Amino acid sequence: MKHPGRTTLCFVILVVYSSQVTATWNIESTVHPLDLQEHELAEEEPLRQKRAVATSHPTAKEYTVDIEISFENASFLEPVKAYLNSLSFPIQGNDTDPTANILSIEVTTVCRPTGNEIWCSCETGYRWPQEQCLHNLTCQEHDNAPAGHRCNCLKGLPPNGPFCQLQRDITLRMSVRLNVGFQEDLRNTSSALYRSYKTDLETAFWKGYSILPGFKLVTVTGFRPGSVVVAYEIRTTTPSPGLMHRANELVTQNLNQTYKMDYTSFQAVTSNETRFSVTPEIIFEGDTVTLVCENDVLSSNVSWHHVGKHSDIQNGSRFWVYTTVLNNLTSVSRLTVFNITLGDAGEYICKLTIDIFEYESRKKINVTPIRILANEDMKVTCDNSPVSLNCCSEINVNWSKVEWKQEGEITIPGNSEADSGSSCSRYTLKADGSQCPSGSAGRTVIYTCEFISFHGARGSKSIEVTFTSVANLTITPDPISVSEGQNFSIKCISDVSNYDEVYWKTSAGIKIYQRFYTTRRYPDRAESVLTVRSSTREWNGTYHCIFRYRNSYSFATKDVTVHPLPQEPNIMVDPLEASIPCTGSHPFMCCVEEDEDYKVTFQVDALSFPAAKEVHGKQVCYKFNFMAKSIVSWCPKHVDLFCHFTNAANNSVRSRSMKLNLVPGENITCRDPIIGVGEPGKVIPKLCRFLNLSSSPTSPVGGITTYKCVGSQWELKKSDCISAPINSLLQLAKALSKSPSQDKKLPTYLKDLSVSTDKVAHEVSSSPGNLGAIVNILDLLSTVPIQVNSEMMMNVLSTVNVILDKPILGTWKVLQQQQTNHSSQLLDSVERFSRALRSKDSTVLSISHTNVQMRGMVIKSGSPKPYKQRFVFSDSDLWGNVAIDECHVENLQPDTSIVTVAFPTLKTILAQDTQGKNFANSLVMTTTVSHKITAPFRISMTFKNNNSLGGKPQCVFWNFSLANYTGGWDSSGCYMKVNGDSVFCSCDHLTSFSILMSPDSPDPDSLLKILLDIISYIGLCFSILSLAACLVVEAVVWKSVTKNRTSYMRHICIVNIAASLLVADIWFIVASTIRDHHYVLNETACVAATFFIHFFYLSVFFWMLTLGLMLFYRLVFILHDSSKSIQKAIAFSLGYGCPLIISVITVGATQPREVYTRKNACWLNWEDTKALLAFVIPALIIVVVNMTITVVVITKILRPSIGDKPNKQEKNSLFQITKSIGVLTPLLGLTWGFGLATVFQGSNAVFHIVFTLLNAFQGLFILLFGCLWDQKVQEALLKKFSLSRWSSQHSKSTSLGSSTPVFSMSSPISRRFNNLFGKTGTYNVSTPETTSSSLENTSSAYSLLN
Repeated sequence: MKHPGRTTLCFVILVVYSSQVTATWNIESTVHPLDLQEHELAEEEPLRQKRAVATSHPTAKEYTVDIEISFENASFLEPVKAYLNSLSFPIQGNDTDPTANILSIEVTTVCRPTGNEIWCSCETGYRWPQEQCLHNLTCQEHDNAPAGHRCNCLKGLPPNGPFCQLQRDITLRMSVRLNVGFQEDLRNTSSALYRSYKTDLETAFWKGYSILPGFKLVTVTGFRPGSVVVAYEIRTTTPSPGLMHRANELVTQNLNQTYKMDYTSFQAVTSNETRFSVTPEIIFEGDTVTLVCENDVLSSNVSWHHVGKHSDIQNGSRFWVYTTVLNNLTSVSRLTVFNITLGDAGEYICKLTIDIFEYESRKKINVTPIRILANEDMKVTCDNSPVSLNCCSEINVNWSKVEWKQEGEITIPGNSEADSGSSCSRYTLKADGSQCPSGSAGRTVIYTCEFISFHGARGSKSIEVTFTSVANLTITPDPISVSEGQNFSIKCISDVSNYDEVYWKTSAGIKIYQRFYTTRRYPDRAESVLTVRSSTREWNGTYHCIFRYRNSYSFATKDVTVHPLPQEPNIMVDPLEASIPCTGSHPFMCCVEEDEDYKVTFQVDALSFPAAKEVHGKQVCYKFNFMAKSIVSWCPKHVDLFCHFTNAANNSVRSRSMKLNLVPGENITCRDPIIGVGEPGKVIPKLCRFLNLSSSPTSPVGGITTYKCVGSQWELKKSDCISAPINSLLQLAKALSKSPSQDKKLPTYLKDLSVSTDKVAHEVSSSPGNLGAIVNILDLLSTVPIQVNSEMMMNVLSTVNVILDKPILGTWKVLQQQQTNHSSQLLDSVERFSRALRSKDSTVLSISHTNVQMRGMVIKSGSPKPYKQRFVFSDSDLWGNVAIDECHVENLQPDTSIVTVAFPTLKTILAQDTQGKNFANSLVMTTTVSHKITAPFRISMTFKNNNSLGGKPQCVFWNFSLANYTGGWDSSGCYMKVNGDSVFCSCDHLTSFSILMSPDSPDPDSLLKILLDIISYIGLCFSILSLAACLVVEAVVWKSVTKNRTSYMRHICIVNIAASLLVADIWFIVASTIRDHHYVLNETACVAATFFIHFFYLSVFFWMLTLGLMLFYRLVFILHDSSKSIQKAIAFSLGYGCPLIISVITVGATQPREVYTRKNACWLNWEDTKALLAFVIPALIIVVVNMTITVVVITKILRPSIGDKPNKQEKNSLFQITKSIGVLTPLLGLTWGFGLATVFQGSNAVFHIVFTLLNAFQGLFILLFGCLWDQKVQEALLKKFSLSRWSSQHSKSTSLGSSTPVFSMSSPISRRFNNLFGKTGTYNVSTPETTSSSLENTSSAYSLLN
């Protein structure tokens, strides 16, 4: 600062003091100019106001005061500093202000004259504020200026302050390298080496860095390899580069030279120096993001780094870095990220480097994807109703704008508006018929809402809107006019394909039952067709076809005219059959229950006669008197009469036939005015309503009564009359089955049926006709419903309970004697009702009556429970249980109903078994499942054992397809266990050999089944042992019997035949142990067993075919020869390749539909797919081919042509092959021929027994005829195991004729087989010498297929 006549040195001191006050006052922080001469105060005047501090608290407060002191002599500065440094703080207050204490006094700013200017610089630890640097001229930097700071010296003291401010502390993260080897102990902070290094280094660091301004501490933080890199931290204020270099030099000087510190390796990273900002605060995917680093250190050497990607950021298409220096005071570096992605999120580092200093700042940014919530895809009807589409962003922020776009074949615009207070946008549109005409109905428009942020991010969501016009319906144009009984259909076509519901209803508003119409959707239209196969007068009227889409309805109407016309069953004729004398007459009558304008004629042969009309109340009858003389020219004769009804629409129907027998008068013995006349033995049916019985309200009005002429009297043979109430119900049931609203009428009808049946129970017990009518009603109605509720089922079972009551069982027996299937019909009806039962209210269903009980369960989603039900009928002393395992229940669909109905008395009325010997003697229980069963399913039942006479119980089920579909008991697929007074029934089977080609299995407990099992398993043991022995024998004699190519290939075939049959038998045992393939694991094992049995049995036949073809080739193509390897390749391809292809194709074609195996056995299916033919056909073809080859070869051998002269050895081998095939093929052919006979259902038991015997002992046949019968095999075995061979080595010729083995060619057994081929005599085995002398000429004849 300048004063007149003198040069002044001034400096500013900062005084911090505390004071306790009880009132509020203002303190002005002032700077006083002081001229000190000889340490005396020369002047004191206030220069300017610095700041005001106010407080109102009684506690001690701290105040900071800047004081400016001026000297004329610059040398006074250092003594003043020394004096201030020598003071002990705090300094207690004086008398003037005893409450104030001075805490510290420090020199902050010093102004010195330099030439004609005053340069003001900051003392160590202080720096000019940024605002002073911006508005004042700077001077040259001093050495003690912090790195990169150009504003440490100002020209002139700022007139109004502020002055130099105390620098805040920073942490310098330093590192330096020691050129010594790195030792692992330096990683261990508790090691002695680590502590020694740390102590020595920190001592040197303290000595060196203590010269730094504001130095607080220095700490070694660790060591890392790279020679030895020392990491340490310094707590200080920002030092100047020069000062930092001097401190580093001091560190090097104070450290023991053995550490070999590298002075050039010092590096420093500072913190708290950089201002890092990110725009925007919330970053969306797609935004343009700007990261800004500001630092008071002036340097353009700034780098950016992404921590997650481990790479420096360079300028490119999406990243741009720009660094500049503002006002020569601040370094600013900007990183701009264009169209930021989720992968760009993470931590970013901004690093400014100057000299050894690195100024680093980090910032983590998060990138949020724009998630838009919108309406689901919707359908809009073009009815000019407003429709709103809504989009909202998941995060509630202010968006720059929201745009709506649309794309589609039609354009339907709307208006968008933003919802205040939320990040939502609404788009409202209206569509009328002109915008989406019928041609474009059902077209889809994609509306897209796009949210755009202020920084360029975009997020969108599409809503698919389907516009549908109000449908235009086109209905069948032609008028519909039909007569009762005729069919008609109405087609209703919509010009749009979209609809939510289609239904038909009458003009009275009654919906048509949906079974009468079908609806189909096409790409450009939809149609619904109402089809009535047999119209009644109830169908007369107007019908509405209705297509509903949301709240829009489209209608089309059609009038249907149904003209009255009686149907044949409703035309009552009398008589049904009559006899008259050749010259007599007889009245005929046709009656209907309605008085309509019909034209009625009677037809006799080709003649028509008009009828006379008579009305009797509601009954209208048409009569005709037949005159024999005028109509018939000869006698005796049989004449059929019909009455024809023709209505106003000129449609006609004729009645059932009325049979008239013209007989000579002398033959007639029986005469009755109502029944008529007849000759002895004549049987005449008569409608009950024409018998003039009691005229009471319950008089019979339905059914037929049959009379027989016995002597001179008509005797009642059978009466099936139906009482009026039941007959009325029967007629209503027939009408209901054809009614358009049958689903609405059915519940009421079932209730009326239950009440009526209970009222007329006594009539039912006395009339088979009434009983049969009620069964027919139930059968008719059971085909109507799609769903049955609990109340309807209760009424059904109430009716069943009445007709199964014990007093009515006698009437059932009468029906049985008439050979009707009413009992089977009743059971079938109850099962249909049970399958249709649905109960949404509860999961447990229960209905109990004396003669019928029902239990059920509804499967709910979640963890299903096993199905277990118990039935007890105390009156009948019967009980039974039903159980289904949980593993089967869980395979059913949710809301599936399982219903079991038990009948204690039904056992007595169901027919006998198919043999007519056994009767059911327990409960009859039927279990149904409402939904289709897609997985294997099994049910177990327990019955009370009522066999008091000691008979053997048998588990059976009622098979509706037996006895020409009249039903019968069937025990197939079931087995039982007796445990005291209970019988347990389930499904399981042990497989016998007869199952291989038979789709049927004998009854599990039958004598035939037991016999077949015994034969199968004993034979199987012999077969496996024989095949194993055959393979052992072949292995022993292999080298001896494979001396030429023909014999070699023959034994290759025999070995593979034996091996294939052995493996097939083993798999057969595996299949027989799989008792229940309803479980997934067992089912898979069953499929595998079936596949391998099929494959290896086929291999047996194809290897036999290979053997036959080889024989044919060797004899027919003598001049052509092929190598052994080629023959083997062909043989194995044919022997295993063909069976593999057939087996794989079979399983591939049938297993996806789960019809590969049988339901009760592990073998190829027959009933569903005829997969068994994939085995039968190849096997039988091969048998025929081999037999043909055998005949050809034998003929060629016995009558060789010129040039066909194979050598003796080859001829013997070929002849042995011929013998093998000639013996084995008939055996195999007969075996599987009998097996083929068992394919047909009901085949004779003899076929099963013979087939099982031959098949079980196949292995034994192959051992005997294919192996041991071969002379060379016998010789080889004899040489191998006979002791005499050792002595024969000393003789050139030894006769073995005296020792004849059992299988030698001279043995009786061998001679018998040889005689089959016309060979007799004795064969001697060649001597060893002979055998060894000529291997190729030795006889190598081999027997059968080993």
